Order: sequence, then structure tokens, then C-alpha cells
Amino acid sequence: KYVFCFLSFSLSLDGQVQVFLKQREVSITRGHKTTTSMDCIAEGIPHFQHAFIHWYRHVPSKAPEHILYIGPSAVSYSNNSYSNKYSSSKKGTNICTFTINDINSNDEGAYYCAFWHF
Repeated sequence: KYVFCFLSFSLSLDGQVQVFLKQREVSITRGHKTTTSMDCIAEGIPHFQHAFIHWYRHVPSKAPEHILYIGPSAVSYSNNSYSNKYSSSKKGTNICTFTINDINSNDEGAYYCAFWHF
């Protein structure tokens, strides 16, 4: 059984806009699925389709690892080898989806989304 844990947190931008990123906990058992997707539901991000949403993976006893970010028009990977393993897309005005392909025991960890202005 592989456990994927997802977090929720809020961010205050310029002391005015409150941003909330929400994720549900997902648990995947190998054999039932080889690919899984998870949503990051964003509240309070103006012009969501133009926002930069980042995805990270955290394994206990290791530093969080940046996997990718999705901007207005494309996904950018921290490591080019990740492009076959991970993907991301935006839906509507506030949902960012993250997908993991070919799930195996090396994929265990906590995955979470993040957002900030540039």
C-alpha cells in the first residue's frame, strides 16, 4: 500500500488577499491503479489560469523536492527526466491537477501544491 498525503494551507498576499490551497488525502494500493491524479483547489487566486502553481514531494528525513510548476501556458520540470513520470494541468478557474504515472514503492511520500507571486 502506498500512501500519498496532501496538505492544506493559506497564504496572505500583501496583507489583503487570502489564498487557500486545499487537497484531499489519497491512498493508493498498487495493483488497483498504476496512475493517480490529485487536485489542488485554489481559492483567492486572481487570474488563476495565469498563476504559477508548484508541486513538491516530501519524504521523511529528506528535504522537500520541487517537481514542477505549471504556468500560464506550459509545465516546467525541475528535472527533465520527470516529464514521463509527472504531469499537471489546470481546470476551470481554480483547480490544478497533478498526475503520477507508473506508481511504485519509490513514489511514497507527501505531495503538495504551492503558489506565490513573482
